[in-house]
Amino acid sequence: MANRAAVDIGGTFTDLVSLDRVSGQVGVGKTSTTSGRFADGVMTVLDEAGLDDVEFLAHGTTVIINALTERKGAVTALITTRGFRDVLEIQRANRPDLYNLAYAKPKPFVPRRRRLEVTERMSYKGEVLTPLDEEDLRAAMAEARRQGAEAIGICFLHSYANPMHEQRSAELVRAEWPEVAVTASHELTNEWREYDRSSTTVLDAYVKPVAARYLGELAERLEEVGVRSRARYAMRSNGGLSRFDLAGQTPINLVESGPVGGVIGAAAIGRLLDEPNLITLDIGGTTAKSSLVERGTVKLTSEYHIERTPTTAGHPIKVPVADIVEIGAGGGSIAWLDPAGALKVGPQSAGAEPGPAAYGWGGTEATVTDANVIAGRINPHYFLGGRIRLNVEGAREALAPIAEALVTSVAETALGVIRIANANMIHLLKLVSVRRGRDPREFAIVAFGGGGSMHASALARELHVPRVIVPPTPAHFSAWGMLMSDLRHDLVQTRFARADQTELAELGGVWADLEERMLETFADEGVAEEELAFARSADMRYAGQEHTVNVPVPGGGFDEECLVEIESRFHDLHEQLYAFRQGSAIEFVNFRLTGFGAVQKPELERVQANGDASVAFKGERDVDFDELGQHQSRVYERARLGAGAVLGGPAVVEEPAASTVVFPGQTLRVDEYGNLSIEIET
Repeated sequence: MANRAAVDIGGTFTDLVSLDRVSGQVGVGKTSTTSGRFADGVMTVLDEAGLDDVEFLAHGTTVIINALTERKGAVTALITTRGFRDVLEIQRANRPDLYNLAYAKPKPFVPRRRRLEVTERMSYKGEVLTPLDEEDLRAAMAEARRQGAEAIGICFLHSYANPMHEQRSAELVRAEWPEVAVTASHELTNEWREYDRSSTTVLDAYVKPVAARYLGELAERLEEVGVRSRARYAMRSNGGLSRFDLAGQTPINLVESGPVGGVIGAAAIGRLLDEPNLITLDIGGTTAKSSLVERGTVKLTSEYHIERTPTTAGHPIKVPVADIVEIGAGGGSIAWLDPAGALKVGPQSAGAEPGPAAYGWGGTEATVTDANVIAGRINPHYFLGGRIRLNVEGAREALAPIAEALVTSVAETALGVIRIANANMIHLLKLVSVRRGRDPREFAIVAFGGGGSMHASALARELHVPRVIVPPTPAHFSAWGMLMSDLRHDLVQTRFARADQTELAELGGVWADLEERMLETFADEGVAEEELAFARSADMRYAGQEHTVNVPVPGGGFDEECLVEIESRFHDLHEQLYAFRQGSAIEFVNFRLTGFGAVQKPELERVQANGDASVAFKGERDVDFDELGQHQSRVYERARLGAGAVLGGPAVVEEPAASTVVFPGQTLRVDEYGNLSIEIET
């Protein structure tokens, strides 16, 4: 009887991890992602696993990010303060590439004709300068209805300081136009930055009908198999869980719903192994993703963007999101030749339908998976434990046209595809480490996803990372991470306050107000106050600066001693980030509060000790290790490797949904929890 489960929808596969609460046994399942019918994949993987009496289900979904990137959301209108309809068009002046003469601003999700103005005005202090004109609001509603709007975003100037006008407007729209989806900016965030808030509001409204349909359909089908409403939780981008009904109210918080599970899982593995500094590497069928865990803490950002590239600013989303960087470089990424005849890999993907050519499902274009099959890194007879028999000739045929154009062999072409995919992934890892002032040599890589353990050793060699950790069942690791997540909500309040000119009671009162709101939110989740834990922080800066530093704030009463401690932490963090500190006055900008509601988590079981790796030996095969040459490599079955087992490269460790490649000169050890630890020669 499996009582707890997590389902993660990826671009190619839908993964399941289940926990029998009585026996502690962990089970896994995997099925193809049903593109456009995601609920089908969820129900299929639950059915195939034979689960019953599921009392807790965590779910990570790509529905929201897909709706945004594919522009398949609702027809949306924006209602805003008179004179500010063009905020979405003006955007910001921080161009990502100053020397790109062909730069073009991202196209807004709401065209100008559906950006409607009403008379009202708040000051930055929250004072009413101009009362809300409700007739203006009704006129804007009528125009939005005439233009066929299915969703309405409401974002007024300075509503973070006083949401009164937004609250009244949302109340009127919902009362007089009940069938339209409504998002008001204060329901998402009370943080300043007008363009960012407007963008976030519009994007939430844009996906709200999509989320409602998906979560509603899935909820109905789960109800039919006995998964009740109190048992259904969605994974949020901040690394926490929330009930389906609450998650559907602010669906933009699900934008990185799936990938964040793996980051949470990596942090849990790091705590277990006393490895506080980690770089995560999650390679799936469509994308490669990476994030930084530093001092055991998952990095969050409220500066997240979709569709951001080196030459495009993208669209900001100002809600807490795990700081994950993602590129189009997964197992299904397609190899192609550009007009100049240069070999490229991705971002286009073969996905699950039709998939790589080797799957034999109708795909004809060469992918990274096809290249790894040709290089001997994937066993064609053991893919998904033998459920899919890969077609090696199909992979050769897909690579042949590229090989012919490049005047080289299919084997060399396969290595070229792998090299370019690896180069893209190295750039990804540098984005979260070197580009942020972190030395990768001071971190370990946690590799997961179907392809993470296949590429990680090569990437670690290039970046001189000393250690790669491959957790148990890496292809299901994001789903496992969801079972390691707590209920979580984040609140923020912009409030400018000089530390030396503001009463302590006033500063402490901001967090007290946030705690009251947090208690109300968790009450809706059915979590009692005594089961909660709070974490405070503040975005602070030297007076006169533009940007801030996030500073942890002690809990409890707010007194002079507490303020001195906060100021000291700010100086230290500012110096760490910017290499200087100064004696200027310090200013509070944003007050932040995170609330946690603990849930039962699976314990990673110890594996049986057996230092003899030979019991897991399966045979040998030729594997191409790029510049190190082709080697006859020993192949091992992971399930039979006991704690304490040691083996040297060249080798491949196989399991049903992943392969771990150990390069010549590298050493792999199995720890007491079954993690594979690969020591890299640096």
